[in-house]
Amino acid sequence: MEQLTHILRGLLGITVFVGLAVLFSENRRAINWRVVTIGLLLQFVFAGLVIYAPPVRYAVELVGNFFVKLLAFTNEGTKFVFGSLVDQEKHGVVFGLSILPSIIFFSAFTSALYYLGILQKIVWVFAWVMTKTMRLSGPETLSASANIFLGQTEAPLLIKPYLNTMTRSEILCVMIGGMATVAGAVMIAYISFLGGTDPAQQVIFATHLITKSVISAPAALLIAKILVPQTEAVSTELAVNKEKIGSNLLDAICLGTTDGLKLCVNVGAMLIVFTALVALVNYVLSGWLGDPLGLNTWVATATGGVFKSFSLDFLLGMLFAPVAWLMGISNDALLQSGALLGTRTVLNEFVAFIDLARLKDTGLYTDSRNLMIMTYALCGFANIVSIGIQIGGIGAIAPAQRENLAKLGVKALLGGSLACFMAAAIAGMLV
Repeated sequence: MEQLTHILRGLLGITVFVGLAVLFSENRRAINWRVVTIGLLLQFVFAGLVIYAPPVRYAVELVGNFFVKLLAFTNEGTKFVFGSLVDQEKHGVVFGLSILPSIIFFSAFTSALYYLGILQKIVWVFAWVMTKTMRLSGPETLSASANIFLGQTEAPLLIKPYLNTMTRSEILCVMIGGMATVAGAVMIAYISFLGGTDPAQQVIFATHLITKSVISAPAALLIAKILVPQTEAVSTELAVNKEKIGSNLLDAICLGTTDGLKLCVNVGAMLIVFTALVALVNYVLSGWLGDPLGLNTWVATATGGVFKSFSLDFLLGMLFAPVAWLMGISNDALLQSGALLGTRTVLNEFVAFIDLARLKDTGLYTDSRNLMIMTYALCGFANIVSIGIQIGGIGAIAPAQRENLAKLGVKALLGGSLACFMAAAIAGMLV
C-alpha cells in the first residue's frame, strides 16, 4: 500500500511538472507529444534498469567505485602537498583541502579522456539512443548526452561547429541540459559530501548521482521541446567535434588542471560569499524582524523546532515545500527539503549539498528514501547564477547565439529545475 502511494504521488508530481512546462510553453499547439512520451519512457527505462536489472546496476556500481577510487587518488596528491593538514582524524574535514582538490584532479582526468577520444565515444552512444528514439537533431542530443559527464559550458564544445546555426529550440535544449545535470568534477565532490569517509556509502551515492545524470538527459530534452517546440528543419547529423584539447596528452592534462583550478577557486569563493550573504540575510530577518515582532517564537513553535527563527531557510522551505511533496518527500521533512530546493535555486547547488550533508551528519535528516530523492533533486546547475555563466560561456564560442541565450535564460532555469524535480519523482516512485 505504501509503495502504491509513492507511485501515485510520483505520477501526480510528474503530471504537475509537465503541466507547468506546458503552461509556460511558447507554442502549445506545436508540442510534439510523441517526444514527451518517449522522453518520459526513457527516464523510467534508464532508472528501472539501474534499480532492478542486476547486470546494469553492477555496471553502474563499477563506475561509482571508479569515482570513489579517484577520490582516494586525489587524497594522495593532497597529502603530498598539505601533509598532516588533510588528516581528518586530527583536523576533521577541512573543506578547502579535503573536498575542492578533487575538482582539480577530475577536471584533469576528464581532459585526458577527451584528448584520447574515449569520452566522445561514450557520449555518442547515449546520443545515438536518444536520437533514434526521440527523433531529435544530432547536435542537441550530443550536447545533452555530454552533460552526463561535462559541465554546462564544456559540453557545448562537442557541438561547437553547429552552435551558431542552431534553432532557438535546440539552443534551449543545450541550456536546459546544462542546468539539469552537474559536471563530473563537481559530482565527485558531492560523493565526498554525502558519503563521508565510508567507501560503501560513497559508492551508494555515486551510483545515485550517476543514474540521475543519465536520466536527466532525456528529461532536459522533453522539457525543452515543451517550452520551445521545434518547428524548423534541423540537422540529423550525429558527429562529434574532433577538435582536441591540448597539443598532446600532457598538454591536455595541464590544461584540464588549470581549468579545474579555476573552477575550484570559483566554487570556494562563491561558497564564502553566499554563506556570508545568507548569514547577513538571516541576521536581518531574525534580529530586525523576528525578535521585535515575535516571529522567531512563532516559527519555532509552528515548525516544531525544525527552524529556530524567522530565516531565509524558513521562507524558502515554505515556498518549495509543495514541490518537495510532489517529488515524494515524507511529510515530516517537507520544510527542510523545501529549504534545500530553494537554496539550490536562489544560491547554488554546492551550498544546498553542503546543507544536506550537514543535516544528514547531525541526524536531522536520516530517512534514506528522502535522502535519495533530494540527491536526485539537487543534482543540477539550475540556479540564477547559471544563467550568467551560460550567456558568458556558450556565448563566447557561439557569438551569434548570445541574444537567444539572454532571452532564454529564465526559461532554461525553469526547465532545468523541472527536469531535476521530474528525475527525483521518478526515483521516488521506483525505490
